[in-house]
Amino acid sequence: MKYILVTGGVISGIGKGIIASSIGTILKSCGLRVTAIKIDPYINIDAGTFSPYEHGEVFVLNDGGEVDLDLGNYERFLDINLYKDNNITTGKIYQHVINKERHGDYLGKTVQVVPHITDAVQEWVMNQAKVPVDDDKKEPQICVIELGGTIGDIEGMPFVEAFRQFQFKAKRENFCNIHVSLVPQPNATGEQKTKPTQNSVRALRGLGLSPDLIVCRSAKPIEMAVKEKISMFCHVEPEQVIFIHDVSSTYRVPILLEEQGITKYFKQRLNLPIDDQPSDLLMKWKKMACRYERLLKVCSIALVGKYTKLSDCYASVFKALEHSALAINYKLDLMYIDSTELECSMEAENSVKYHQAWQKLCKAEGLPGNAVSSCGIRKKLFELGSTVYLDGQPCWPDQTQQYKMQRQRNRTVVIDMPEHSPGDMGGTMRLGKRRTVFKTENSVLRKLYGGEMFVEERHRHRYEVNPELTHCFEEKGLKFVGHDTEGNRMEIIELENHPYFVGVQFHPEFSSRPMKPSPPYLGLLLAATGTLNAYLQRGCKLSPR
Repeated sequence: MKYILVTGGVISGIGKGIIASSIGTILKSCGLRVTAIKIDPYINIDAGTFSPYEHGEVFVLNDGGEVDLDLGNYERFLDINLYKDNNITTGKIYQHVINKERHGDYLGKTVQVVPHITDAVQEWVMNQAKVPVDDDKKEPQICVIELGGTIGDIEGMPFVEAFRQFQFKAKRENFCNIHVSLVPQPNATGEQKTKPTQNSVRALRGLGLSPDLIVCRSAKPIEMAVKEKISMFCHVEPEQVIFIHDVSSTYRVPILLEEQGITKYFKQRLNLPIDDQPSDLLMKWKKMACRYERLLKVCSIALVGKYTKLSDCYASVFKALEHSALAINYKLDLMYIDSTELECSMEAENSVKYHQAWQKLCKAEGLPGNAVSSCGIRKKLFELGSTVYLDGQPCWPDQTQQYKMQRQRNRTVVIDMPEHSPGDMGGTMRLGKRRTVFKTENSVLRKLYGGEMFVEERHRHRYEVNPELTHCFEEKGLKFVGHDTEGNRMEIIELENHPYFVGVQFHPEFSSRPMKPSPPYLGLLLAATGTLNAYLQRGCKLSPR
């Protein structure tokens, strides 16, 4: 097993996740089996109870793990399915060690950060690195490990110490450290500064890890003189300094890494059994990146939500829409709209914001996710006998504002799941991949899924539609075309005589891939561009490019 550790310096959010994913993509394109692990130094057990404004969206895995959004990047880039144990947190490690101590596994010894916590980290990494993540169920050959945060953070020190020890346990030929740093360019001078990178590498070396590659992030391409200066002061060869500047899309990052000889370096450094010739997979990535940059036609989509101030809060939705737009040769124009700005109360409070938000919404050619509880939409949907969506849950139009307070009423449309316990918050929702069975062949979504009798998608919810009231909706043309395996839980709705009004209980965006877009999102983009009917008539085949 080969291990590649990705650390970061200077600032957080520098792009370690995309770089780790891109490195994995390059190695997978060489025919190697790759897995990934993300380490988050926070004390939370998992990301399930975070506000999206803390770390972005909560990504859900097949096994129901609520994890950091970087695992979504790994899955999308590498086309693999990870597990909750691929996300290590300080909380998980300490809980594991404390449970062992309570069980008496340490035989009365004093339990300390070194060696017990550091040993637990190493053991976790070695065990999880062997878990198959591809469809062929074969053991991975390479494990890419991303250490969250920045070097020098106090909460990350036990993990840095664990890998300082681990590099000797794994042996040099099986362990490689990549350090991602920032090269800022102040507007006052216009000069690219290397001192932050020098200090970051010095701090990393002071903790016992020496970088094999230094990946420098910058706004603009970095000059050769800067590369030579970093090489000289950070004690690495010029070939070991890699530059990644801001690019038009993340699909370009693996190409930039490959062009700077990273495959050749890994082959020598880790003694990998790979060819020097580029593979078909990498060629597909190059074509996809080039095609993305040449797109001319634009499709405007409005995303109405609660957490629109930070785009990472809806990262998977954005990526699923982007994958679908790319598949039909359109550039995505995604407009974020705060749902509160569409409310009637906002018109009295701030009429400018109110009218600007509605103007955006009216310009859009498609609307994913949740319709909003505004007076106008409530009135229109009431005429249609349809539903309003609030926080992902369907409600009667006249109950939108009060549905949580009216749960006890006999005709409450949105109810708590019977198995849901309203006490604890973490991991108490209906999570993970579950089967949805189609009730009818006359379903747009079933056709988009290729006519399958059932689909398996990832869920994350604690409320559901009251099954006793579904007939009220169906009488008005809102059909429940999919349900769970027991037939009690409503999973998919479709509105008759509408270009594309589809609602799902699951989250199809978590399974979308750059070269395999999610069918519900693909359907939305096709309908928004007026090509859905032609696509269905061709047997769900895209026209030749």
